[in-house]
Amino acid sequence: MQKSFILFLVVFSLAAKAQFRKYSNEFLNIGVGARALGMGNANITSVEGVNSGYWNPAGLLKQKSDIEVSLMHAEYFAGIAKYDYIGVSKRIDSNSVAGISILRFGVDNIPNTLDLVDANGNVDYNRITTFNAVDFAALLSYARNIPQLKGVEVGGNFKIIRRKLGQFGGAWGFGLDAGAKYNYKNWKFAAMARDVTGTFNAWSYNLSEKDIATFQQTGNEIPSSSIEVTAPKLILGTARSFLFWKDRISVLGELNLINTFDGKRNTVVKTDLWSMEPAFGTEVGYKGFVYLRGGIGNIQKQLSDDATKYITTFQPNFGVGVKYKIFTLDYALTDIGDRSIALYSNIFSLKIDINKKMNK
Repeated sequence: MQKSFILFLVVFSLAAKAQFRKYSNEFLNIGVGARALGMGNANITSVEGVNSGYWNPAGLLKQKSDIEVSLMHAEYFAGIAKYDYIGVSKRIDSNSVAGISILRFGVDNIPNTLDLVDANGNVDYNRITTFNAVDFAALLSYARNIPQLKGVEVGGNFKIIRRKLGQFGGAWGFGLDAGAKYNYKNWKFAAMARDVTGTFNAWSYNLSEKDIATFQQTGNEIPSSSIEVTAPKLILGTARSFLFWKDRISVLGELNLINTFDGKRNTVVKTDLWSMEPAFGTEVGYKGFVYLRGGIGNIQKQLSDDATKYITTFQPNFGVGVKYKIFTLDYALTDIGDRSIALYSNIFSLKIDINKKMNK
């Protein structure tokens, strides 16, 4: 009891000094696995196995092999930004699975021109150095069946975040996620609470007097140490599968409702305190071997080119996948037609089942 009270006081004191950021730790909202990206990120209900550590840790319990490994690499903005993911999960027993997911989003070799001009006012390009801006996260996941609640599966993540801006500064962050899944007849339901307690990032900076002087001369704000908080996000999902042509063809549809509580956003439903945006994905499979996927998300109101009216825009995604023995190779083409700011990207991911348990 005493330890719980002390923990409460620590969290409360941090929250009192912290600032909520509407778009904090955004690299954790990109997604992992080309299957999910091809379905428009509508995935918290149907996800199974190792990638569940990111989407909904409760899905780890659907893992069919002893160990699963997942890899993904993507590049954005014509290769300027690189996004990498690796996940590993292992079945502990018939009722529990544990996993770890590691994500890195980085822009490398950024020119540092703070020392471009020497003390005599001369421009010297040899004085240019480089630095990296890197966002890193490790998700430690655990999922377990609840025998007392038939059909209910639960899981959680402990998140460790490291963000670094070269030698100038960085942040350490910690947070928790919680997820659950429930099956009812032919329907599946899921809930995923991200940053359920708020994720705290403690920023600190290491600027020299010369750096500060340069910031002041160029009219830039001088950053100071602070604590920012990522507000909780609740995603609700439902999915259903259908079988056709002697069970050779499978059709899956999933709908996710993404609820945020950090103020008004440009979403389908928005208020001063709460906003909601839908995401829909579908997957058609043939004999459990090849899959075709599509999804729609990021539905927004946008000012038309002639600035005379607002129009509704959306982001369609497309993907395919092949599963052969222990290997699953997925491909996704995201942001088709440049519907949003970022250019479209070709994304590949690979999943490997180790010590696969064959059906009897």
